Amino acid sequence: MMRAIMKSTSLAISFLVFSIATLQAEGSFSVVVNGAPCTVNSIIERDITVIGGGSSGTYSAIRLSDLGKTVALIEQNNRLGGHTETYHDPQSGKTIDIGVIYFHNKTVVKKYFERLNVSLGPADAFVGTIKKYVDFRTGAEVANYSAPDPSAAISRYLAQVLQYPFLEKGFELPYPVPADLLLPFGKFIEKYELQDMAGFIFRFAQGLGNLMAQPTIYVFKNIGISTLQSYATGFLASTLRDNSLLYEHATEELGPNVFMNTKVVFVERAIAGGVKVLIKTPAGLVLIKSQKLVVAIPPRLNNLAGWDLSKSEKSLFAQFGNSAYYTGLLRNTGIPDGISVTNVGDDTLYNLPVLPGVYNLGQSNAPGLMSVQFGSQTELSDTEARQAVISSVKSLEFAGKVPSEPELAVFASHIPFELTVPASAIASGFYKDLYALQGRRSTYYVGAAFHTHDSSLLWEFSESLLPKVIRV
Repeated sequence: MMRAIMKSTSLAISFLVFSIATLQAEGSFSVVVNGAPCTVNSIIERDITVIGGGSSGTYSAIRLSDLGKTVALIEQNNRLGGHTETYHDPQSGKTIDIGVIYFHNKTVVKKYFERLNVSLGPADAFVGTIKKYVDFRTGAEVANYSAPDPSAAISRYLAQVLQYPFLEKGFELPYPVPADLLLPFGKFIEKYELQDMAGFIFRFAQGLGNLMAQPTIYVFKNIGISTLQSYATGFLASTLRDNSLLYEHATEELGPNVFMNTKVVFVERAIAGGVKVLIKTPAGLVLIKSQKLVVAIPPRLNNLAGWDLSKSEKSLFAQFGNSAYYTGLLRNTGIPDGISVTNVGDDTLYNLPVLPGVYNLGQSNAPGLMSVQFGSQTELSDTEARQAVISSVKSLEFAGKVPSEPELAVFASHIPFELTVPASAIASGFYKDLYALQGRRSTYYVGAAFHTHDSSLLWEFSESLLPKVIRV
C-alpha cells in the first residue's frame, strides 16, 4: 500500500475547503470538498509538470519532451497559445492574428517553427495607406497634426539601449543598477532628447500603461536591441497568417500530456525534492507526481491559490503591479477600406492619447474587419473594455467615416499585462531575489514576468533555463 500523501490538511480555495486524506489500496484517495468526500480519478507520474500553456509553457513542454523528459502541461483554457490568438473569418475565409503577430528573425524562432512543421516567412507590412489622427476623447480629427519623424531620436535611443545588452537575456542586472534604467521614462526622454519618438514608442510598445511614469528599464525590455533590429530589417510570421498553428501542432505533439480546461487545486513541493500537483480536469481530479515544476503563468498571488508558497515567494509576488491590454477585431466601423486611425491627444504631452483608450484601428487582410488595440493603466472587466471600444469607435467623426453600429467579431483580454515593480524595488535587488527562486523547492519560472512580453525572447529565455531544469 502506498503511504499517505497528506493527513488532516485543509486549504481555502475558491471558497471551498480541500483536504487530502489517505491513499486507498487501489491507487485512489479521498478528497473532502465542503465536507463531502470525492475520489481522485487517477494518479500519474511525470518527470516535469509545466503549469501554463502560453508561449513559454508550451515551448518548455515541447523542448523538455525533445530532451527526453516526460511532461504534463496544465492549461486553464480550452487551447494552448496564451496571447497568441487567430480569428478565422467565416465571411472571407481569411485568418487574422491578434495578440502575438510578429516574431524576430532569430535561430530559436526558425528552429521552433520548423520543429512543429509550421511554415515561416516575412511578416506583412503595416496595413493602411491613409492615416487619420483622431483624439478618441472627442472623436474629432486633430487638425494640422502630423507624426514627427522619429529616425534621429531612434538612433539616439539605440545608442543608449546598446549599453545594456544583458537586458536581451532577462533581468540579470548589475548592482548598483544603472541610474538611467531607473529613471521614469518621461525624464529619460527629456535627458536624451527623444521627444520625436515618444509617440512611436507609445504605439509600438503597447500595454505599458503610463509610459511616462514607467521605469526606463521596462521600456528597454519592450523595445530593445532585437526589436529595433527587426523593425529595421523585417519581422517574421507564419506564411498562412495563422500563428496559432504553432500551438495546434504542439497540442497534437503532446497529446494526452496536455490537460486543458483544468484548474490547479493544490501544489506541494517537498524540500527534499518532488512535486505533487492536484488538478481539477473535465474528467475529474488528477494527482500529478513529478520531480520538477516549471511555472509559466503570471506569478500574481491570486493566480496561486492553493500553492505552498514560501515567505519569500509571497513577498516578491505581492510587489508586482500590472497594466491592462486588450485586442480584437471590429465589424461595421463605418471607416472606409484603406484608412487606419491612430489615437492622439489634441492637448497632451507629445500628443500621447489618454488611457484607458484605443491605441489604434488598423485595416486587416479581411474586408470589413479592422483590428483594435486598447489599453488601460489598471484592469478593466471585459464588459467595461468592450463597451469602451464600441463607444469610442461609434463616436468617431471625420471625413469619410459614416455613422455605424460597430460590433466586435472577436475580443481578447491580456491581463495581467506587463508585471512591474517600482524603481526603488529594482534598486534594492528585487530581481536578484526573484531570480534566486530559480531551482528552489524543485521549481523554475519562465514567462514575461521574468523577461518581457515577446515570444521570441521568451523562447530564448526558456532555452537557457532548461539545462538547469533537467539537471539531476
